[in-house]
Amino acid sequence: MTDSPLRLRLDAAALAANWTLLSRLSGAAACGAAVKANGYGLGARGVVERLAAAGCRDFFVATWAEARDIADLGMPVSVLHGVRAEDMADRPANARPVLASAEQVRRWREAGGGACDVMVDTGMNRLGVSPQQVADGLLDGLAIDTLMSHLVSADEDVPLNARQRDSFAALAGRTSARRMSLANSSGIALGPNYHFDLTRPGIALYGGRQRGAHDGIRQVVTPEAQILQRRLVRAGETIGYNATYTAPHDMDVAILNLGYADGYLRCFSNKGHARAGDAVLPVVGRVSMDLTALCVDSAPDLAEGDWVAMDYALPETAALSGLSQYELLTGLGARFDRVWA
Repeated sequence: MTDSPLRLRLDAAALAANWTLLSRLSGAAACGAAVKANGYGLGARGVVERLAAAGCRDFFVATWAEARDIADLGMPVSVLHGVRAEDMADRPANARPVLASAEQVRRWREAGGGACDVMVDTGMNRLGVSPQQVADGLLDGLAIDTLMSHLVSADEDVPLNARQRDSFAALAGRTSARRMSLANSSGIALGPNYHFDLTRPGIALYGGRQRGAHDGIRQVVTPEAQILQRRLVRAGETIGYNATYTAPHDMDVAILNLGYADGYLRCFSNKGHARAGDAVLPVVGRVSMDLTALCVDSAPDLAEGDWVAMDYALPETAALSGLSQYELLTGLGARFDRVWA
């Protein structure tokens, strides 16, 4: 805690409830949690601690630095970006690489590495070995915990979903893997044929909703900002850079310690809203690097030093801003204190 003029209000009960819902939707499959990108911006340590308390036992990060940051919490961690030569010397005992290329498989074999995971590319054309390489014996003899693939368009009803599922299902029994894992948050909602042995939700844990089955997902993150100054702007005067807003009447304006350097981007200019109790406070003028202006006519008692909550429900804010739900979360900057409630 740094006593910042910005904070993220984080709802621990909502996070746990979201994982519990996704676990139930996963049926017989175990339900893990993607906590890469610093727990999607919430703070990975706090997320892992709370999800572990809720019953989660499988966690996924992108890099070994992220794995080291949470290694002392003692939970199994899979490192999705595999293992580079530079990573071989400092690997926490509770972390496994998700091998994603023939070179990584070779490196892991030569080092006498133990248990690993493997990513198979079934259509993303990003990371992963090919099904043909699996058929040719690339993975023979590896101690594979989890064989994975990743859905391209699970949030859409497209034929590619079934093609990927079938391609992945055809690998059952072709390796030593004790588990298979395909479904992300949206993949869980596609039904039991996509669940295999382990699901890997990410955005839905943190309040993202992409399919009807996510209707019960609760908001976890609310950015809050402190008022630096309250001022009167006269009718006809403009607010902010490039004069994109002209006051239609004498109006009360609050200036927040918040801007695009914090992840509250310029797309919210003259579009975003904040709240103080029941009062809705529209953003007026252009969001700048460190400052944002609100019309506070409807909140006459708000004063310098008071706090307001920014409207940030993920699906609605994504529609308003044109940003993805993922960007909205992971872009929230380091100047926010993370406050669990």
